[in-house]
Amino acid sequence: MEGNHPAADGSSAATMEPKSLQSKSWADVADEPDPEQEQPGPSDEKSDVQLDSLAIDESKRVNNNLTDPDDSRIEAVTSDDTPYTSAKRFEDLNLSPELLKGLYIEMKFERPSKIQTISLPMILTPPYKNLIAQAHNGSGKTTCFVLGMLSRVDPNLKAPQALCICPTRELAIQNMEVLLKMGKYTGITTELAIPSDSANYIPIQKRPPITEQVIIGTPGTISKWVVARKLGVNQMKILVFDEADHMLAESGFQDESVKIMKAIQKGNSSCQVLLFSATFDDAVQAFVSKIVKEIFVRDYNQMFVKKEELSLESVKQYKVQCPDELSKIMVIKDKIFEIGEKVGQTIIFVRSRNSASMLHQALVKYGYEVTTIQGALKQEDRDRIIKEFKEGLTQVLISTDLLARGFDQSQVNLVVNFNLPVRYDSPSEPDYEVYLHRVGRAGRFGRKGAVFNLLCDDRDNMIMDKIEQHFNAQITELGSWKSNEDFEDALKKAGLL
Repeated sequence: MEGNHPAADGSSAATMEPKSLQSKSWADVADEPDPEQEQPGPSDEKSDVQLDSLAIDESKRVNNNLTDPDDSRIEAVTSDDTPYTSAKRFEDLNLSPELLKGLYIEMKFERPSKIQTISLPMILTPPYKNLIAQAHNGSGKTTCFVLGMLSRVDPNLKAPQALCICPTRELAIQNMEVLLKMGKYTGITTELAIPSDSANYIPIQKRPPITEQVIIGTPGTISKWVVARKLGVNQMKILVFDEADHMLAESGFQDESVKIMKAIQKGNSSCQVLLFSATFDDAVQAFVSKIVKEIFVRDYNQMFVKKEELSLESVKQYKVQCPDELSKIMVIKDKIFEIGEKVGQTIIFVRSRNSASMLHQALVKYGYEVTTIQGALKQEDRDRIIKEFKEGLTQVLISTDLLARGFDQSQVNLVVNFNLPVRYDSPSEPDYEVYLHRVGRAGRFGRKGAVFNLLCDDRDNMIMDKIEQHFNAQITELGSWKSNEDFEDALKKAGLL
């Protein structure tokens, strides 16, 4: 996932395959395609995304160093007496020389993060137990499952052996970028299974069977490939669900995810299943545990970070009282742009496509270059927008909650909640998990970051109060939305000025 586009007219938000949803979220509403433009089954096609063209130019990045987050309160629960020894070095994991070369030379890692130290032995030690894992945004969980997939593949067997399923096209592309980088020296082949443009649509019946060894994609496309017998599962050794809480929640992609699980279990019952997410509420955690055990009929390991550790201490959160919506726009124009541009890139989260378009047009009218991502754009335009943003060519990205999950961009130090996240089925109730994921876009990999919540009525304040109570956090309120000094002081306290 990469890119951003300066001062684009109109907006766009990544497609989340709404046909597979049982109920809607605000981001899904923003992403619903125009029925007149919908084509019968373009998701069936192999993706035409050219990953080389999406590769990030590392020379344009300001800072490539990662810092190890403090994951001190990790709880691992193993299902039997299998001994797992923490991996202090990547050499402790019995990886191939080619994989180690990718980790050190391409990824520029020095040692496993704390999450990786605990989870990687659980993934890579025979008899390859299933794993349900909760880990901070930016803690290195992508490395865990990508390394797991690459380590299990036999490069000499030309058949699908590893499958990773993601809730959005952008997250699938981003994970593929990591895999191509880490696996550069292995010779392992890959395929991206995401919806493609209708202009390049070819019926799946005309496609040859998939022979690539690692497939990363979205549930609708993968499910169609499996049903059409184009994606064989008999040799599948490892199945990964990224953002598993959303993939298996009733309001997410539960039906298609379970269908894929059952197909793989039927084809190869010994396939290892990894479920990773930054958050699991109790209901989803119970369902995930139940479904994994029932379908694969065996025990599983678990790794969770204590709830209070999920507050992302490296990120300072603030409330800004604004008298009306125009004042919110003035805060972004006069404070976030004028002061915040000194500290890095900014993501502004809005609730819907209409909100995104309104804000985009207002800021462009004032002469600012901003980029908006939502479903109205063609897929190649979305890819370019994300790529340009990741390369730092644009500084401000307006988005619905499609980018709340899993979006890695180390230079994002500011997040603005133009609209607080609320549940689609109950707009007076906060969406706590989405709030946590939004906050997680700032301060990636343990860096400093700040979040500004813009509030303008009693309803906003009620929702904010509920968020504070839920996370047992007292969020600082700025003295005045007009005060440059208050914003500068907030950024100083966040360690950004």
